[in-house]
Amino acid sequence: MAATAGRLSPGAENPNALPPVRNELRPVPKAGPACYLSQPGDPTIQAKQDEMGPIGPCASGILDWCPNAGTTGIRPIVDKYSITRYSEVEWRKRNSEILNMAVEGDKEANLCDWNSRKCMEQTRADVDKNQEDNTKRLNQREQDIHRWKCELEMAISALYEEIGLLEEQRKRLKAAGAVLNVPQAIVGECLERRTGRLDSDLIRDEVEEELIKEIALTAEIRQIFARTLKEIEIQLSENKTAKQRLEYDWSDKVVAHKIEALNCGLNNKSKIIMFKNASVVFPEEQSTEEHWENFTRETLQEAEATRQRSVTLRATLDSILTNASRDLRSQADKVEIALSQRLECNEQVKIKLENELKKILQRLANVEDVIRDLRAAIQRMDIPMKKAQTRLDNRLVRPRVENCRDIAHFGLIEEVKVIGENVSALNAQLNAVIQNQDELIEIRNKLEKEIMIKRNSLEIDRARVRQLRSHYPSASQLSGYSNLL
Repeated sequence: MAATAGRLSPGAENPNALPPVRNELRPVPKAGPACYLSQPGDPTIQAKQDEMGPIGPCASGILDWCPNAGTTGIRPIVDKYSITRYSEVEWRKRNSEILNMAVEGDKEANLCDWNSRKCMEQTRADVDKNQEDNTKRLNQREQDIHRWKCELEMAISALYEEIGLLEEQRKRLKAAGAVLNVPQAIVGECLERRTGRLDSDLIRDEVEEELIKEIALTAEIRQIFARTLKEIEIQLSENKTAKQRLEYDWSDKVVAHKIEALNCGLNNKSKIIMFKNASVVFPEEQSTEEHWENFTRETLQEAEATRQRSVTLRATLDSILTNASRDLRSQADKVEIALSQRLECNEQVKIKLENELKKILQRLANVEDVIRDLRAAIQRMDIPMKKAQTRLDNRLVRPRVENCRDIAHFGLIEEVKVIGENVSALNAQLNAVIQNQDELIEIRNKLEKEIMIKRNSLEIDRARVRQLRSHYPSASQLSGYSNLL
């Protein structure tokens, strides 16, 4: 107000200023000054003090006067009729001073009144303008906070959805890992069952190789699943941390938005406004507007980068699960094809062996008939041999000259010789047939053993291995979409 009053010139016109108060009792001035004012012929009085002196021209006698005479109680000079203290000139001068002082005071009051009203108007205008400007700034600040708050809400919603999707993928991966136990158990049991094959069938065939490949593939996929599951858990932790940072920032924005909305709603008639002198400070921990905006922007950027990594990991996980299920089903199909071929081959071999066994059995029966016939033929040679030997023996007892080597005698000897050769030939043939019979029996035993081995292998591969393979999980189950429970 003092500064405003200083800017105003005393001679400036003020339409709102009040007119000076006029004294209606004051007489209209004449050509000269009023009688109670200083007259042109009054002598000039040099006052030693601001107050009027105690000596006047009407006092008689002589007075020793001192400066403290008016304040020490010293009695003034008195005459016979009255006490005089001031002169008439001093009285008129005093009147002029008082009246001039009143006029100057009235002018100063008018000027102060005009300056005060002008200052109040200027102050009111300044306050209203500052309030309007600050209200606009607060509204803009509220809009900025609301905009960032909305962006944080969208980021939190997107990250929350991403956490849910990644959690579903984690459950899917765990389900796929649990389902992976089934093919691993099937392959292990198939290999264990096939160790029950006997002798010559205990070989490293194509089925065995494919089963080994399958168990190696299962172990490799399990390692990939375990590594991917660890990556997913790490990514889930990062997602939750980013979401927590967004929620903290969003919570701060909500509080700040409420405060700014409250400030925007305040007016001069609000009932909650009051003096708070300690609020006009800049706290040391108070941030700048650039830092505030950069902090929120960096938080959003880091959250978006985290979400993008999570999306990439989900896509990688989906590819891993799809490729794993495809590889496992492909290897399972190879095992099935090899097993079918092996079963068909074993079935053919078994049938061939059974046919050969039938032939060998038939041949053994025939050999037994031959042996029986040979033995009978040998036994039948005894009678001719006895007959011929008896004849020879009878002829040996002929007397003297009659006992001669005639043709009949040579014929009987030849007959004995031929019969003996025939018996030897029959015996040799009998031995050969008996040896052949032994060989056929050994072959029969081997055939029976091989047939038993083949039947055992067929029983293992068909009734046990194939039955186990029938419980092999489907591609959707291997991908983690459903459980076998």
